[in-house]
Amino acid sequence: MKQQKCILITGCSSGIGLAAAKTLAARGYRVFATVRQEKDIQPLLDLGLDNLDALQLDLCDSHSIQTAVTEILKRSNGRLYALFNNGAYGQAGAVEDLTREVLREQFETNLFGWHELTRMMIPVMRAQHEGRIIQNSSVLGFVALAYRGAYNASKYALEGLTDTLRLELRDSGIQLSIIEPGPIESQFRKNAYASYQRNIDRDSSVHKQHYMALEKRLTKQGAAVPFTLSADAVVDKLIHALESKRPKIRYYVTFPTYLFATLRHLLPYRWMDWLLNRIG
Repeated sequence: MKQQKCILITGCSSGIGLAAAKTLAARGYRVFATVRQEKDIQPLLDLGLDNLDALQLDLCDSHSIQTAVTEILKRSNGRLYALFNNGAYGQAGAVEDLTREVLREQFETNLFGWHELTRMMIPVMRAQHEGRIIQNSSVLGFVALAYRGAYNASKYALEGLTDTLRLELRDSGIQLSIIEPGPIESQFRKNAYASYQRNIDRDSSVHKQHYMALEKRLTKQGAAVPFTLSADAVVDKLIHALESKRPKIRYYVTFPTYLFATLRHLLPYRWMDWLLNRIG
């Protein structure tokens, strides 16, 4: 009897993580869906999916990561086919308004937590001689937009670290892919607005006028930009990364991602800056 494949997914309370957990459980995977807050566990369990386990995993807390991994490996008999690093948030604000602590907090969730979790999974996958690690990055992992410096930096760093890791794991049986979504229907803007309100002093900043426009975008109901797709569009790419014999190194999802991946190679830097400032 073929053993059921197990996958660990972070950031499953809503959006891409939730869509991935539901779809993959229905597809026959044993899904370990993790959430940052304990209160979000029960809604996952209420889905009634036999293949889905819900656990707390706070990417900012090493103890939480280690506790969750220990429990997951216990429930999976020490095996894990795939890790989908997804849990993240966006800290809005001008670079000069980001304190060291605020920037560190962005990296703790979006990079350091992912790195720690990935390091714990690699020996498990090495022992199996197979594994898939899929990183949910962003179009902002290869082009930068103003007032998103903390998020830009965390995703740029993620892509560099992942590219390096892929080279180092080339003979291990572990395959790495990066998904670069672009605009997706999710709670991302809501969460970004909350962190912005918490950490940025708008009225004392020279960027006050820009922030007022930023607030309108973050609080707008419905899609804030054209070409926004549902979370299922990301899940489609995730399935290919999990099941293809030769998964892609990078998966673009939305039209803006395809567009800017092309333009960054075609346009001079100053032309690209002009374009990004127009849409930022």
